Amino acid sequence: MVTASGDFGDKPSVDFPTPIYTDSTERSVLVEGDGEPVRAGAPVRIQFTIVNGADGEVLGQSKFDDLGQFVTVGADSTLDVITDGLACTSVGSRIAIVGSAKDTHNGAADPANGVGANDSFVYVIDLIEAWPAKANGGPQLPQNGLPAVVLAPNGAPGVTVPNEEPPTDLKVAELQKADGETVKAGDAVLMKYTGVLWSDGGVFDSTWEEGQAVVRELKEGGGLPSGVVEGLTGKTVGSQILIVAPPEHAYGDQGALGIPSGSTLVYVVDILGIVDL
Repeated sequence: MVTASGDFGDKPSVDFPTPIYTDSTERSVLVEGDGEPVRAGAPVRIQFTIVNGADGEVLGQSKFDDLGQFVTVGADSTLDVITDGLACTSVGSRIAIVGSAKDTHNGAADPANGVGANDSFVYVIDLIEAWPAKANGGPQLPQNGLPAVVLAPNGAPGVTVPNEEPPTDLKVAELQKADGETVKAGDAVLMKYTGVLWSDGGVFDSTWEEGQAVVRELKEGGGLPSGVVEGLTGKTVGSQILIVAPPEHAYGDQGALGIPSGSTLVYVVDILGIVDL
């Protein structure tokens, strides 16, 4: 029942008979792309439009600029209907999703935005680009004295820290090495990572917990400690990197949220891509 006119990647004109209601969430393909189907955990770049199924009013849209919106397929987010609906969609496709009131806004009315408790939402999504869900490089030999890393089937790392004093210098090791593009200082890198404390192996930060890939810029103030920026610079897309950052290459004597002062940090980073911001 949903149609969307306009070129792929451009703001569409969405049309359907109103009102449209559903008790479940359903998807249809409006334009079939010729790229690879995306799987759970894959970060993707999309353009989207959200329309109220009751009256056809547009509730929200991406900016329809060159950047688009980054989401991760199948990951928990405020756009669950979109991230779930993208599974098995081919890159280059435009899809329509009609989501139930429960699935889209939990059946909560929002009078300020003209949303009734029973209103379904209609989504039109263009799948612009996709990246792998995890590092895909060749395994490398482990280095003595560094933490051991084992991977879950989805790629999430488990880290075991040696029962010894941490190194005093920055340590960087390639756990998987790929032949993708080389990461340079200042690049915006699409990644998944886990960070643990050397002192007790406790996880202080992990994108894997919600399955979301993130973009971090390799520069001061880019959201990563200096040791991680240095450790990732010069590595290649598709690789998995182990970084042990002593305090002077991390958060020093100040510490940070969940990180005591003077902590040595261990990061395992999957480099999934380099993006333009």
